[in-house]
Amino acid sequence: MGTDVIRHLLLMTFALTLAVSRAAHAADDPQSPEPVRIGTTQSLTGHYKEFGIEQLRGLQMWAADVNARGELLGRPVEIVYYDDGSRDAGTVEGFTKLIGKDQVDVLVGPYSSSLTLKATLVAEKYDVPMVTTAASDNQIWNRGLKNVFGADTPVSDYLNGLKVAADAGVKTVAFVYARTDFGEDLAGVVEHTFAERGLKLLLVEGYAPEQRDFTALAKRLGEVNADMVFGASYLDDSIALVRALKQQGVKPKMLGFTIGPGLREFANQLGPDAEGILGIVQWLRTSREPGAQDFAYRFAQRYGYHPGVYAVMGYSAGEILEAAIRLAGTTEHAAVREQLRTMYFQALIGSYQVNESGQQVGRRNYVLQWQDNERRLVAPEHLANSKLIYPRQ
Repeated sequence: MGTDVIRHLLLMTFALTLAVSRAAHAADDPQSPEPVRIGTTQSLTGHYKEFGIEQLRGLQMWAADVNARGELLGRPVEIVYYDDGSRDAGTVEGFTKLIGKDQVDVLVGPYSSSLTLKATLVAEKYDVPMVTTAASDNQIWNRGLKNVFGADTPVSDYLNGLKVAADAGVKTVAFVYARTDFGEDLAGVVEHTFAERGLKLLLVEGYAPEQRDFTALAKRLGEVNADMVFGASYLDDSIALVRALKQQGVKPKMLGFTIGPGLREFANQLGPDAEGILGIVQWLRTSREPGAQDFAYRFAQRYGYHPGVYAVMGYSAGEILEAAIRLAGTTEHAAVREQLRTMYFQALIGSYQVNESGQQVGRRNYVLQWQDNERRLVAPEHLANSKLIYPRQ
């Protein structure tokens, strides 16, 4: 028998012995604490899978960090999760199981406003506190729910960052959007918000979330000839629209989207065509915010690539719940809920502070631009690490 085989068998025997020993110790110790169970559904398959996987990885990294530094109230943290499949039904089923079957202590919301609208109804029905992640639709906060607390900025703030466009010389805008809850909500405030910035709105047009053929829309955008085309979109649709604009020879001076450009995959698929495109994000590893570089380095060591904002969303949701539980000194729902309602906390994503409805009011979004195949922060000015390139080449 070779030396490598013997070494492998010895290591396996040692690992098995250690596992049996730990299990026996836990069984003999009636004081062995129950874990703090954090429940979530995330989109690990389906339309939102890129975002859901990122959020779950961020949340799991937070749990590993907490356990490594001494656990939470003397109890290990356990993330219990289900794949919601990017579907309403999967979200409702998953959160119902988390509360009824798994008996989790607190909840973290899924990706997207539409799925979060469903998830929050389950949380409210069973009176379990939830920190929402990437969900900004005003409908979430206009229903008088007492268990729902947002980490995401409000939908209206996704357009405030475009002051940088007006300052650069943009005069006219065409706005397109996927007809999701988020997109519809943003379309409802776009005219007023752009008017406040002195921008003239030439076109507002929605499309089905699953649409990928944008030939006709690209032609209309060419006819309108706005200085800027801005889309309330996700990853695949924003990529498809960029390609359609190129095929039709439409070259707006500025091109931006809400979500897709925040992901590395955006530039991986578009290559040089991503250059100069703007994205609205809530975090960037190149910002000068505390902890950004450290988190990005450790995430890359753990998962093999640099994190996007949605990994930070997942991590920050964990941080926010941790702060609330530590301040409450318990996982009892009423006490945790009160801390989530009243506390001010500096998470990795930024300041956490909510209003009386649980909506996030503590911070604002950033504007990035793809430059030299990197995401560069161009606004707000006090955090920017690069100047805006305008017009887009």
